[in-house]
Amino acid sequence: MAVLPFPSSPHPLLHLSNPKPRSPSLWRRSPIVASLNQIPPSSSSTAFPRVSGRHTTRASSPSPFPSLVETLRRHFALLVHLAASAVFLVGFGARACALGSAPILPPTATTASGSHAVESSDKTAERMEDEELRAALESWKSKTYALTVPLRIVALRGSIPPSWIKEFIQAQGRRLKLITEFRGSLESIFSDLSSSLEKGSLQPKSAMAADIVSVGDSWLSHAISGGLIEPMKDVDREHWFNILGNKWKVYLCRNNKGDLDSNGYVWGVPYRWGTMVIAYKKNKFRKHNLRPIEDWGDLWRPELAGKISMVDSPREVVGAVLKHMGASYNTKDIESQVIGGREAVLHNLTMLQRQVRLFDSVHYLKAFGAGEVWVAVGWSSDVIPSAKRLSNVAVVVPKSGTSLWADLWSNI
Repeated sequence: MAVLPFPSSPHPLLHLSNPKPRSPSLWRRSPIVASLNQIPPSSSSTAFPRVSGRHTTRASSPSPFPSLVETLRRHFALLVHLAASAVFLVGFGARACALGSAPILPPTATTASGSHAVESSDKTAERMEDEELRAALESWKSKTYALTVPLRIVALRGSIPPSWIKEFIQAQGRRLKLITEFRGSLESIFSDLSSSLEKGSLQPKSAMAADIVSVGDSWLSHAISGGLIEPMKDVDREHWFNILGNKWKVYLCRNNKGDLDSNGYVWGVPYRWGTMVIAYKKNKFRKHNLRPIEDWGDLWRPELAGKISMVDSPREVVGAVLKHMGASYNTKDIESQVIGGREAVLHNLTMLQRQVRLFDSVHYLKAFGAGEVWVAVGWSSDVIPSAKRLSNVAVVVPKSGTSLWADLWSNI
């Protein structure tokens, strides 16, 4: 699997488009969001397009104060901005919050000294337009847009912050039926999807019966070629796609075989990314006069035998061996691209297995926190939060390079 380059934008937003009919996307059902997408950017609130198709009738005499219609229009543009800020991009959709019903108090219009009175016909037309704008605004504020169909999500454990779920439920109200299921590894999710397709039967609790699933970047090509996930169409119209860096966009576009293709479809929304890192206990290293960890080769040091825990991921374990041997994570032909070929790789892999006390993607940090091991090798999304809770822990990115991974949301 190709190693991702570091993106220019480290934290892409989450939003899915093209959902199945049974779980429509929130912002496709919301005319509020649709209208927001049509508003051009502007440095002045007066540059926003008119809400009404009518033209404003202005007084024939100059006035140092803005007209009532212009004031209401500026207020309405401000409310549109406030409504836009209330749209939350969550891992599985977006929600729109209705604004409060605070009354709009128009300012008192005062004419400059020496100016002529405004004609009664102009006042009547302006008042009618004011009333029309106010009625349209009150009608818009009274509307709510909630998900009224069940939404089932199968995700990697720990990949969705609890605050996201809480906010989404609060926004949707009592009618929401949200079903979230968390799995221990991306491999288990992929195996569940593959098993359902191979058996030709769909069980209610299968991941294949979900609306949205987590897919790791290392499984993305296999999921595409195996027909496990569906492409997302018209993503160039979506906000989350437009704010992604070009490196992300190039990586996401693939053909039906799962190969990178600039003219292909987008098959997943990256909602988090990270790297492989190495953590070690500084107090243990100082006590035993050990050199700090700097690179992958340090994992083969004899004094660290039995003092290492590592994730149980073939991609990362073999990748560490390749980096130790001066090769790339992206090596496709071991015999021709690695010095010593397959036999040398197997030898170094066997040596690493003797060094590592525990290969476990779930419990490797528990052993590290309990002091059973002094070094932990794993994903930054796991290691960094754990290191913050512990004391005397250093986290390093191997200086010769490491892998960049991404987790994505995909449609089934």
